[in-house]
Amino acid sequence: MVYYFSSSVVEPAGFIYVGKDKFENEDLIKYGWEEDVWFHVDKLSSAHIYLRMQPGQTWDNLPEELVMDLAQLTKANSIEGNKKDNITVIYTPWSNLKKDGSMDVGQVSFHDQRKVKRVLVPHRENPVVNRLNKTKVEKKPDLKAERDDMLKELRKRDQAAQLIKKKEEQRQAQEWKEKKWQKDHAYDDLFTDENMASSSNQDRAADWEDDFM
Repeated sequence: MVYYFSSSVVEPAGFIYVGKDKFENEDLIKYGWEEDVWFHVDKLSSAHIYLRMQPGQTWDNLPEELVMDLAQLTKANSIEGNKKDNITVIYTPWSNLKKDGSMDVGQVSFHDQRKVKRVLVPHRENPVVNRLNKTKVEKKPDLKAERDDMLKELRKRDQAAQLIKKKEEQRQAQEWKEKKWQKDHAYDDLFTDENMASSSNQDRAADWEDDFM
């Protein structure tokens, strides 16, 4: 089961999803998207909270209001962290999550610690948590199928872009070819048999020079 939330502090609204338990988190780790950002309470047990970024957003430059929504939701979904003040929430791109066979279910590490950001959460803000909880929807998605469909669509877009690029390259090549031909044959008309004959002295009358006297 996956819980979905919506953050209205940005437009379009932030798309947030959360695994129900540590076993569900395994699937979220496995079938995440490149657009996903992972949130977790630092050094404490908590739910794995994900933000799916909108086009144009980057994980290290997210709107502050949106980050705070995610941080509050992450704190609220930590049994120990929800009771404490001044906790730290960490977040990183999904692609930076590292998982190997030695780790427990739901446990992750990072490929690059430099790609982990931290935000201090002084205390729980009930208005924020309540607003987010009102948007909560529970679903049982086929995460693998969703990811496969997304990758298929990306391949189609890439193929379409490559086709457009190829056609443009062909058009430019033809245009350059035509310009080169025009340049190489720019003086062809000046050297026709008719023009050459009219400019030659060979067929002129013997007194042609008298015209200039």
